[in-house]
Amino acid sequence: MMTGLRWGILATGGIAGAFASDLRTAGLDLVAVGSRSQESADAFAARFDIPRAHPSYEALVADPEVDIIYVSTPHPMHHENARLALEAGKHVLVEKAFTLNHSEAEDLQRLAADRGLLAMEAMWTRYLPHMVRIREIIAAGTLGEIRAVSADHTQLLPSDPEHRLNALELGGGALLDLGIYPISFVWDILGAPTGIHAVGRLIETGADAEVATVMTHDGGAISTTLSSSRAAGPNAASIIGTTARIDLDRVWYTPTTFRVVQPDGTVVEEYVSEVDGRGMQYQALAAERLVGDGVLEGDILPIAESVAIMGTLDEIRAQIGVRYPREGVNHG
Repeated sequence: MMTGLRWGILATGGIAGAFASDLRTAGLDLVAVGSRSQESADAFAARFDIPRAHPSYEALVADPEVDIIYVSTPHPMHHENARLALEAGKHVLVEKAFTLNHSEAEDLQRLAADRGLLAMEAMWTRYLPHMVRIREIIAAGTLGEIRAVSADHTQLLPSDPEHRLNALELGGGALLDLGIYPISFVWDILGAPTGIHAVGRLIETGADAEVATVMTHDGGAISTTLSSSRAAGPNAASIIGTTARIDLDRVWYTPTTFRVVQPDGTVVEEYVSEVDGRGMQYQALAAERLVGDGVLEGDILPIAESVAIMGTLDEIRAQIGVRYPREGVNHG
């Protein structure tokens, strides 16, 4: 059952624009935007034909015409901004990484449960049609026993030490900006890691520029991930089973193609994505279905899993020596 939720967008950066565009593509009801200035809110509202523009986040969450808020600020602000919305009685779709660390994620989980509201991480990749099909193939046993998963998210991004990506006080580093994609992908396919080994290279600000992980999972399966903000790699992924594998093409975390390949090289399925826009509307549609069905924790990415993934990211950061200033002496 669709609810016809009325959407508000909190913040007006690039990712907010992509989400607004995809909401419009899907015909969803985008009614309000909130920014830190009236000028910014007005410009964003004019761009996407949004009827109400608020000069503050507080004004947005107080809007009685808004049912659910997409939190699109950088991840160090997710906890504060999502909390603001939840306390105002709004459902939230929170950009990834869900929060800065595990403790913040747990707090949002508790608050959402206490208020009877949906809190969902905007890991949009999980909701894309090609990922839905991959789960169907795995569930059908086509791959046999999955033994290994690999994925990278590597980009050549600004090296300016004051850029958000490189500033520790702003939650900078490749892991939470880029690595969240392959880490969440591995969780999706193999479940929680039973062992984590991480290495990384830190830059002069103390932020991580490259991070690699090797993790073990139930049954002894192994995953490998690589994230980098200083070099562009293939951005491909593979799921390797005993009877077949899936090769996801560049860029695997966006609408893309994949092949199911048998050990002798025979391609038994080739999938080509046909998606309007970037594909961020699928997570919004999923949120609307959950609220409409009165279910506050979906099966594609339950909030409990988002919280646990933040714990994995905390452990990776601990191993590579990255701690954010506001976390104090004790990690996390």
